[in-house]
Amino acid sequence: METKEILKKVRKIEIKTRRLSDHIFGGEYHSTFKGRGMTFSEVRPYQYGDEIRSIDWNVTARYNEPHIKVFEEERELTMMLMVDISGSEFFGTTQQFKRDTATEIAATLAFSAIQNNDKVGLLLFSDQVELYIPPKKGKSHVLRIIRELIEFTPKSKQTNINEALKFLSNVMKKKAIVFLLSDFMDDDYEQTLKIVGRKHDVTGIKVYDKHDEEIPNLGIVPMLDAETNKTQLVNTSSKSIRNNYKANGVRLHDYYKKTFSRSGAGTITTRVDEDYVKKLLGYFKHKGS
Repeated sequence: METKEILKKVRKIEIKTRRLSDHIFGGEYHSTFKGRGMTFSEVRPYQYGDEIRSIDWNVTARYNEPHIKVFEEERELTMMLMVDISGSEFFGTTQQFKRDTATEIAATLAFSAIQNNDKVGLLLFSDQVELYIPPKKGKSHVLRIIRELIEFTPKSKQTNINEALKFLSNVMKKKAIVFLLSDFMDDDYEQTLKIVGRKHDVTGIKVYDKHDEEIPNLGIVPMLDAETNKTQLVNTSSKSIRNNYKANGVRLHDYYKKTFSRSGAGTITTRVDEDYVKKLLGYFKHKGS
């Protein structure tokens, strides 16, 4: 893709998602996430009415009189966008690919964060971490993130959510708001998600196509596996083949929902031909209440 075409796409996404974040998500993001974190401010002498559990026993012993730790609301938050760019994301049977929808959602969230003067980082992954951009503030930084979401070409087409979560756990030492965008055609990431969920505020955003769930009866058709790049003839008129395909989709979806729930993380599920704005708003309102 030529630079001029990339910039045109970036601008188009910026106009659409900036308007959403300014007029819709800014307030919801603020009320949902602001004031959740508390950071250490100072130590001062104990006063009548202070909570006993706030006493700093080391300082108290040193000065031979009670002192307490004072905490204040953490003003600056960090958002990490983890986006699956494996082969299956370049699939769509309606107006756009799953990756296009994920890019729009990620851009909207990023603009909502910088509107509140927070940092935003990006982690693109397949079965390996393809790109990591450390969290920073500012519009130019967000535009770089959008550009990478549009044009980055992964080395691998496979998916491994577990590896991406392990990487995040190693690089993010402070608490962050984490949005994991994927079609979640993967499993075996529960234990790592539990570890990440204990430290960070995690939300999984499943972006999927209607034909991820089931295949129509089209007779014998060639099918390309976007993650292995292999094509094979599939008899879609076979009821057992269609049922097995659907059962696998249901299994992966159940794993995604249950795993995130057990890890104390939230979930949003949106199909590429659905209005993701309503899904995000509903989630923010419920989470902030």
